[in-house]
Amino acid sequence: MRMLGAICCLILWSLPGGIPAAHAAEPYLKLWYEKPATQWQEALPIGNGRLGCMVFGGVDAERLQLNEGSVWSGSPQDSDNPSALAALPEVRQLLFDGKYAQANALAIKKLICKGVGSKFADGANVPFGCYQTLGDLTLKFDAQGQPSDYRRALDLDTAIATVSYRLGDATFTREVFSSAPSQVLVVRLTCDKPGKIGFTAGLTRPERFATAADGSDGLVMSGQMDDGIGGATGMKYMARLKAISEGGKVSTVGNSLRVAGANAVTLLLTAGTDYRLQPPTYRGNPHEQLTADQLAAAAAKPYDELRTSHVADHQKLFRRVSLDLGGHEARSLPTDQRLARMAKDKTPDLDLEALLFQFGRYLLISSSRPGNLPSSLQGIWADQIRTPWCGQFTVDLNVQMNYWPVETTNLAECFLPLFDLIDSWRVPGAKTAKVHYNAKGWIVHTVSNVWGFTSPSEHPAFGMYMGAGAWLSQHLWEHYAFSGDREYLQRAYPVMKESAEFYLDWLVKHPKTGKLVSGPSTSPEHEYIALDGQRGWLCMGPSMDQQVIWDLFGNVLEAAKELGIDDDFVRRVRDSRGQLLGPQIGADGRLMEWAEPFNEAEPGHRHMSHLFALHPGRQITPRGTPELAAAAKKSLEFRLAHGSSQVGWSCAWTINFFARLADGDKAHEYIVNLLVNLIAPNLFDQVSHGGCFMIDGNLGYTAAVPEMLLQSHAGEIALLPALPKAWPSGSVKGLRARGGFTVDIEWRNGAVTNYRIASTQPQPITVRVNGALKTAKSQRL
Repeated sequence: MRMLGAICCLILWSLPGGIPAAHAAEPYLKLWYEKPATQWQEALPIGNGRLGCMVFGGVDAERLQLNEGSVWSGSPQDSDNPSALAALPEVRQLLFDGKYAQANALAIKKLICKGVGSKFADGANVPFGCYQTLGDLTLKFDAQGQPSDYRRALDLDTAIATVSYRLGDATFTREVFSSAPSQVLVVRLTCDKPGKIGFTAGLTRPERFATAADGSDGLVMSGQMDDGIGGATGMKYMARLKAISEGGKVSTVGNSLRVAGANAVTLLLTAGTDYRLQPPTYRGNPHEQLTADQLAAAAAKPYDELRTSHVADHQKLFRRVSLDLGGHEARSLPTDQRLARMAKDKTPDLDLEALLFQFGRYLLISSSRPGNLPSSLQGIWADQIRTPWCGQFTVDLNVQMNYWPVETTNLAECFLPLFDLIDSWRVPGAKTAKVHYNAKGWIVHTVSNVWGFTSPSEHPAFGMYMGAGAWLSQHLWEHYAFSGDREYLQRAYPVMKESAEFYLDWLVKHPKTGKLVSGPSTSPEHEYIALDGQRGWLCMGPSMDQQVIWDLFGNVLEAAKELGIDDDFVRRVRDSRGQLLGPQIGADGRLMEWAEPFNEAEPGHRHMSHLFALHPGRQITPRGTPELAAAAKKSLEFRLAHGSSQVGWSCAWTINFFARLADGDKAHEYIVNLLVNLIAPNLFDQVSHGGCFMIDGNLGYTAAVPEMLLQSHAGEIALLPALPKAWPSGSVKGLRARGGFTVDIEWRNGAVTNYRIASTQPQPITVRVNGALKTAKSQRL
């Protein structure tokens, strides 16, 4: 592995002309519209990693839909099933004997959790719980009418949403942002005519809330969530609102806040809950004092200071990467009109493709900051009590896809909330591993929550994916592979080791092949049809399990080498990795999804899990394993021919697959498909056409663009490995490669013209540029 040593710099040129300029602000990174939002997926998202808001931009009334990342119903529960262990050998034997229907029927009775689990993703009122909206801040304005010169925008570079319009001879302006330094939501209302700002503000929620005056210039909304056991004895929450007026008068009337005749107003909102991640508890009321302290501290600062510190903090992360694909003339059109034009004409909008990439980075910064919970199915943005799929942490793909871009797009800090959550699952996961499987280490199954639910959920079809711990551990290793942070690796290694300990105990020898296989497990959420017509989900040795375990064992071995560890455990991992059943090619030339030649119940199934070894894994590469890569490509094409790309996150994964296959034109074809069919007016990914928002499609796309421009997983740094013809010229700055490298690239007419690779370790490096391999030596700064 590539250790970080003294600071140095590797600078390579393919043509004379010097080093590309250091990254500065891109000239235009805005979503903008000529009318207010009429539905949630038209509103504009802001967030500071924890406190989020959707800005609708109304003229007569403004709706600011609020979220706080830990607002969960439910409570900790003991859902491990003591009867599972006794049934495990019988289920395995039935599967080995080809009695798949019997095995699946027995598993439904014996192997799943006790209790209701997530209630089939409707867990708002059961112990599993649900991530929920914090509520709404509503502003009903005194000045109403038909506006002119209306504009609503989100500036990704400043993380500020703005609304402006004219009523008569007065121009009204709003700025909304969520400050990470001050931990406060800020709404600034101004007018170019004095005394024109007046409104009534309210704080509401669909259920379980009470709003009251907080002095003469504020409101407080509080409540307690349903714990899923006996009623409203769950997590407590609180939101505080304060108005600071320049001129005019501020007062409270009942549970409303009134501002009249002001020249300008700054609204400050803080919010919190009594949840704490380590360990998961919700006792005491620390959030009440904390929200009060945060509000008082923010109120003591001038608006300009709040704004300046917010922008500087955001840009410290956001400005690390720039991408220019051309097509700037399209910026003259509102964002929704650009999407409509693409849908009508089927012509690419290259600048919109770059904007969508940066929008994903913006969402990640806004929903995953150190010290908070990680981004879940909808990031931190949800407007319901029963959020789709509980707003849970789904770890058979979705959470992992959320974090694919963190390292390559230079947002490594945004990974840390995921590390903390994984670490918090070790204790409950160890109990689940012991109770269900008599295994060491820790395990988490398909779905989890903030309460440490690690049991197999209520049906094996979706609840008994067994590879989640291994897949999550890949992220632990990748954070080190990109940074070389040895102190971090010393923290991460025990988590990876304990995950590997589970799989060492879980694997069994296949009686026919003698290979080590995982099972009973699933190829996530996909039903198979055996050759004799039996149907089922559970099997022995599904391809994805085998691939993620191979990946975990390899990462553990690399981590142990870096830390100078070579004990009995390491030797056992090394030996077991060599005995794993590896990727298999079927009689039809496709990569097999299961260890047996089953047929797909859904040929166009949304999950393409058996291609993990291609991406995000590294077991299959076009140059290293060409036969397996060809089989993977054939499997991918078969899936796509039957419709798998009609789901947003699946389409995003497809782009990554084609990038790893070095097929930029096919990757770009699915970029266009994503934008035309699966992106909402506010650029949120939709799980299907017109469907609900799932952030993984956005973040999966943001991960795919770097894969097209830069790859470092196969022992070399490859520049423009999957550049499509649709991107003939452009530049990218600030991408990251494994080994601690930061990479800038310029290209013209499809060829690299200039590049810069900077590193913090002096070492030889191999770079693939315009099809040729070059070796260079880093130089000290």
